[in-house]
Amino acid sequence: MAELGAVQVPTGSESVAIANARMARARASFTRARVVLPPLGVLVLIIALWYAGAAMFDAQGRSFVLPYPHLVFEHWFLDPARRLEIFAYTLNTIQVMLIGLAIAIVIGVVWAVLMSQAKWLERSLYPYAVILQCIPILALVPLIGISIGYNTPARIVVTVMISLFPMVSNTLFGLQSAERGQRELFQLQGASRLTRLIKLQFPSALPLIFVGLRNAAGLSVIGAIVGDQFFKRGDPGIGVLIYNYASRLQSADLYAAILTASLLGVVVFLLFGLLGRLAIGRWYDFG
Repeated sequence: MAELGAVQVPTGSESVAIANARMARARASFTRARVVLPPLGVLVLIIALWYAGAAMFDAQGRSFVLPYPHLVFEHWFLDPARRLEIFAYTLNTIQVMLIGLAIAIVIGVVWAVLMSQAKWLERSLYPYAVILQCIPILALVPLIGISIGYNTPARIVVTVMISLFPMVSNTLFGLQSAERGQRELFQLQGASRLTRLIKLQFPSALPLIFVGLRNAAGLSVIGAIVGDQFFKRGDPGIGVLIYNYASRLQSADLYAAILTASLLGVVVFLLFGLLGRLAIGRWYDFG
């Protein structure tokens, strides 16, 4: 830095460095804007359409069908009693969701490991995973209720059934995705099935296992809420609250509860996505 009287004048190399730093900051700001602005624009459009729809129903005297957004947010944030009620019911749903997801993870991984060991096992077991995914839950509600009752365990069973298939399918595909040359190298070295599973197949399967985990986590929220709708005994969850608000035509409270359930699903999906990036982000491009 050259001095000219009391004023410091940057040299040529320092000027280039300063210009590069400014350009880097400008590029970073532009990148952040490209990431943030499109979703914000869509959100503004959704709120504008929401206001337009609410005004239309209000003009028809049917404001209970679609309340104004500010009324929903008043019930959601500014009413302490309603906020505590929604929070308490949501905690019960989270408990069912976590238990069901944990069970689905264990069953899904074990199921996939068994099928990955032999083609005849895959042909024998995989169709039942598909059947389980395709059976309408409503058709099984009477059977589940008669078998284990209509309390919290029944909601956990529904959660497991809805969130199980992504764990099975993604884990199986991941275990089978190890490169053929690596599998042959392990066979030439006389590695046992357990060694190949632990040192080759599981490391290769980790990206897809975490994808399955993220999808199963999102579906577990849906399963817990669906279970609430069907089985209303025991500790009620957010699904029971949505049903109660709908039956009483408390539209603002109903939309607040629905938004809470939606945000719960988004938060769970993002948390498990973050977990996947922290666990394997160094080695794999985990989006």
